[in-house]
Amino acid sequence: MSYVGNLKTFIRVYELGSMSAAGRDQRISAAVASARIAELEKHLGVRLFNRTTRSLHPTEQGSIFYAGAQKILEAIDQAEGAVADISRKPRGSLHVGAPLGIGKRLIAPRIPEFKDLYPEIDVRLRLSDRKIDITAEALDMAFVLGVLEDSNFRVRQIADCPRVLCASPAYLAGRPHPRTGRELLAQGHACLLHRFPGARDFVWTLATAEGPQRFEVSGPLESDDGDVLTAWALSGRGIMLKPAFEVAEYLASGELLMVCEENPPFPVSLACIFPHKRLQDPKSRLFIEFMVGVIKQALAGLPFGAAPEAQEIT
Repeated sequence: MSYVGNLKTFIRVYELGSMSAAGRDQRISAAVASARIAELEKHLGVRLFNRTTRSLHPTEQGSIFYAGAQKILEAIDQAEGAVADISRKPRGSLHVGAPLGIGKRLIAPRIPEFKDLYPEIDVRLRLSDRKIDITAEALDMAFVLGVLEDSNFRVRQIADCPRVLCASPAYLAGRPHPRTGRELLAQGHACLLHRFPGARDFVWTLATAEGPQRFEVSGPLESDDGDVLTAWALSGRGIMLKPAFEVAEYLASGELLMVCEENPPFPVSLACIFPHKRLQDPKSRLFIEFMVGVIKQALAGLPFGAAPEAQEIT
């Protein structure tokens, strides 16, 4: 294995704190990851990690070497990017993260088109509704919905996505149709909740004549998968809050109906975040620009023109 390959393995072992986790990340076995670290240690003449049967911790030399190894790989990335710019043939792999709804409906369908335009760029798409950790997951970029809390990354704002409160006709049959947030709570409706580890209390912020108002909601069903919530809503289990692009087809067909029309939810910000160093990577720039264009086009085609002005909400 090349010295650069050993450096990459070392960095992932250091960041993930595990040979097996680093191996899975790099699609190699834990034994191969361990062998690469041993090869580095032999070359350097120092121990990079203290190992026990249950834990692995970097030594002082390992921590110092980590900082230097990062700079080496960043320099290599920049050099490769400069060559790709000159040759106009960007190549290599892009690791991209996104929530399930955005990934399945807005990003994944257009990746084959991007691949046709740039056949030497491979895209590794990872979808999850849990909070994405770009560093831990070794991502080049991530598409996110909502308030951005980490200022250590560059941010490319894409659009404000309209959101809707909706339920199926089966759920609303025989129940009062809530027109406002107050009616939603007073009528005791079942709310379908999107929960994942670290999620805050459930508060839906709605636009009212008095300005933004927060409504604490509850319900018997919750999931960390947005598509599960949609399936439950379609089967008549309750009311959910969703970006309009995720449920546009069901609203158009009448399988879902909007509720709380007098107090609609605020749009949510859609953005792409990426490490500062990726700004100079031509394949990252190309992918971001391509996706910004197609996402804006897709959102512009939604039949939800009337929406309250965007707010910073959760």
